[in-house]
Amino acid sequence: MDENDNDFERAIALSLQDHTESSSGPITLNEDEALFQQQLQHAIEISKANVQRGEVAQPSASTNTFLSERAQLEKERRERQKRLRKAQGLPDSDDDLRAVSDEEDLGQPNAKRQRLSSSSVSYIGQTNVRTSTVPSSSELGPIQGSFFWDGEWRPTATLGVEPRKDGRSTFRLSEVLGDKSDISFAILSSFALDIPWIYSLFDPSSPVIVVAQPDSNGKASVKNALPNWIKTTPFLRGGYGCMHMKIFYKTGRLRVVVSTANLIPYDWRDIENAVWLQDLPPLPKEAPFNRQDNESFPSVMKRVLDAVNVMPALSTMLKQDHPNLPIKTTEQICTRWDWSNVKVNLVPSIAGKHEGWPNVILTGHVRLMKAVRNMGFRTGKGPKEKTLELECQGSSIGSYTTQWINEFYHSAKGESAEDWLDKPKSRREKLPYPVEVKVLFPTLATVRSSQHGERGGGNLFFQRSYWEGKKFPRQLFYDSRSKAGKTLMHTKMIVGNISQNVATKEPQKEVINIDTDSEDSDSGEEVEVVDANVGWIYLGSHNFTPSAWGTLSGSAFNPIMNIRNYELGIVLPLKDMAEVDNLACFERPPRKYGPDDSPWIQEESIYFKPRSS
Repeated sequence: MDENDNDFERAIALSLQDHTESSSGPITLNEDEALFQQQLQHAIEISKANVQRGEVAQPSASTNTFLSERAQLEKERRERQKRLRKAQGLPDSDDDLRAVSDEEDLGQPNAKRQRLSSSSVSYIGQTNVRTSTVPSSSELGPIQGSFFWDGEWRPTATLGVEPRKDGRSTFRLSEVLGDKSDISFAILSSFALDIPWIYSLFDPSSPVIVVAQPDSNGKASVKNALPNWIKTTPFLRGGYGCMHMKIFYKTGRLRVVVSTANLIPYDWRDIENAVWLQDLPPLPKEAPFNRQDNESFPSVMKRVLDAVNVMPALSTMLKQDHPNLPIKTTEQICTRWDWSNVKVNLVPSIAGKHEGWPNVILTGHVRLMKAVRNMGFRTGKGPKEKTLELECQGSSIGSYTTQWINEFYHSAKGESAEDWLDKPKSRREKLPYPVEVKVLFPTLATVRSSQHGERGGGNLFFQRSYWEGKKFPRQLFYDSRSKAGKTLMHTKMIVGNISQNVATKEPQKEVINIDTDSEDSDSGEEVEVVDANVGWIYLGSHNFTPSAWGTLSGSAFNPIMNIRNYELGIVLPLKDMAEVDNLACFERPPRKYGPDDSPWIQEESIYFKPRSS
């Protein structure tokens, strides 16, 4: 277990608490409890308003029972959060947090931001329940009708740096969701989750499955969360979840979304994230399900859905007033839509212990290795070996060892994990850190100079004990600066740049093995190298940590991959250096830490130090 994972437990508490305080002083305990009860009741009232119009069935007794239990649990949670309110480090009012020149509501496109009073909460598209009003269509902003049949990735719009300094287009959550009246069904997954807020962005009659963190016992569960909403949790002991969505529309279209943002207002407003999405047309006739397919995007997506306990939730929803969902099994993700235009590789991490090559090759950094090979970017060996440079941007730093970074680098080069495990463990443990790996994390100076200063660094994690470790790779660290301007980034991204071109007149052929019984790189089928000039880019929920990407052990004959978290990301090829610079979310080339630089250590800031009892 990485020690930095404990920070994530604190992150949930910090991220989910309210961002504002009354102008007359901090919210009292009784006011805080009342506020939560009002927020929860507000979400229910939206649904009841539709019930009166005959649009949705009344909540069942089991739903009401669960809501009561949930309200009590949240009441207790907010009492704990009260003690951490100052540690969040956000300003005393929204007026201090937002840039004066930026009046746009980043939750909704092209809509003027409502100037919230000190008695309001900054929920995207939702006024504070203290006003006792349901947001109107004008408050929610104009409807978006853009389709992305070829796939698209963009940074999220961030308050204070919109428009961006680099001029890039951005996504707002309303654009990602589209017209909520067109949504027939959605599957959402998030590490940190604000259900009342995200519920307000959907039509209450739309059925939704939410994949969330389990409680402290780590057991899988399926429960009614709100009317027409089911919350499911996978078995996950001490790990964390991933961020993605699948949105089904009444026209038959499916939208798949992979995001670095949690489903909380802060991540879609105050800190930069990134989103990849693609729209898929329905097939004219359902295709047969290929049980032998482990490689295609939809088959990998099905495997992820099964791992995070979606199938039991789907079965429950089908029995509870929603017999006509677009899918009745996770297999139908693969058989009802046309995936032929999807050009990216899906790379998941499935929490748990995976033993044997057929299982190991499907997850974590070994799955990344397979994606790199599929794209034709294996670096090779010997005199013709190409050089891979990695730039790894994230929001949390792990406890690094030379063995793990070299292990990850070996997979990122597209080289055989079997070859890696063939090396004696004593030799792997003594390898020098690869100088080709750059770890991007903001310096203290960068955080202080950002638009919110130290108070905006509440979800960036690094421990002083790591940085000062005798063998910690301080020489690999580079400053992280957004191309948008003076904002911090929650984006997880890896840029793999192959610096040596392959001078061949005809497309190269290289041999890779797709036999799940072995990972031998010397036999298998030929795959044409599409472009060996530049490299690839990863975008998703993985931080550059062993918990996210996994660690290899065992032997070349019987490998074992241990992964702590559920993660999901996409990898796509880069055709030239202009595309590298365009897609990277950070300023390139990144600046290496100087002798006077120190990384941002949240726990050392006056805004995040624990209050003395």
